[in-house]
Amino acid sequence: MAEGFKIDQRHGKSRVRVARVWRPPNRSSGGAHVIVEWEVDVSLFSDCLPAYTSDDNSSIVATDSIKNTVYGKAKECTKELTMEQFAILLARHFTTYYPQVTGAIVSINEKPWERVFIDGKPHSHGFKLGSEMRTTEVTMKKCGAVNIISGLKKLSLLKTTQSGFEGFVRDKYTILPDTRERIVATEVTSSWRYKFENISQIPPVPFCFRERYNGVKKVLTDTFFGPVDVGVYSPSVQNTLYLMATAVLNRFEEIEWVHLKMPNLHFLPLNLSSKENPNMVKFADDVYLPTDEPHGTIQATISRAMSKL
Repeated sequence: MAEGFKIDQRHGKSRVRVARVWRPPNRSSGGAHVIVEWEVDVSLFSDCLPAYTSDDNSSIVATDSIKNTVYGKAKECTKELTMEQFAILLARHFTTYYPQVTGAIVSINEKPWERVFIDGKPHSHGFKLGSEMRTTEVTMKKCGAVNIISGLKKLSLLKTTQSGFEGFVRDKYTILPDTRERIVATEVTSSWRYKFENISQIPPVPFCFRERYNGVKKVLTDTFFGPVDVGVYSPSVQNTLYLMATAVLNRFEEIEWVHLKMPNLHFLPLNLSSKENPNMVKFADDVYLPTDEPHGTIQATISRAMSKL
């Protein structure tokens, strides 16, 4: 409270881009290089009320210092670590190093650099840009309470059959026909919360956030597609979303909830005709018009009965 007003404030630095390379200790002996490229956002909760109500900046951690801390801490990480571990490291630094900082939120997007394979063999230092992007957001308080949410963006999935949509509400505005045969395509955005509530609860190595990310992505994609020979029928994007989320919760006990956003990217059947040629293009489950605007948007959060949303 200040002068009869309530102030809820925080400050930080956004879109701090940093890349970190880990090389083998002895370059002459060979070995694989590792690179990560991160976009880091840091937001600090701090007791700096006089900076807002007067000309006293003595308690402000400058946003330029926040940016430089990201670079400095990246330099200190001589051993490979995941973006979740780096976010935890940053959040812990800001909440312990500065007495006036009571909490921190660190969000990171990781660009999808993937190792190149030449003649079936992994290249030691060659990478190509992939598609989906990894994300994380770590919220930490000075007492060590922590909230870790990881996720992914732009995971594009499509199957050319085993999908339909029928039996939906019909009214005077409905022109969409029922179908049991269509293309279903989406670009998945997902996030999931780990059950850890204090930094002391985070398991040491061999627990690895990257391995868990790869596992979640595999469960999501495997559930979407089904077995390689026959697939699995999808009566709606809603049902597929639910099955994907519950499969993750059933597979990984340390995950409390899963949020999925799955736009329905339409592939419209193409029929072309004219007076002279009424069957110029006759659709037979083969020629489509891909569209991404407008698109249906389906999203839901699936959680365990006692989880905290």
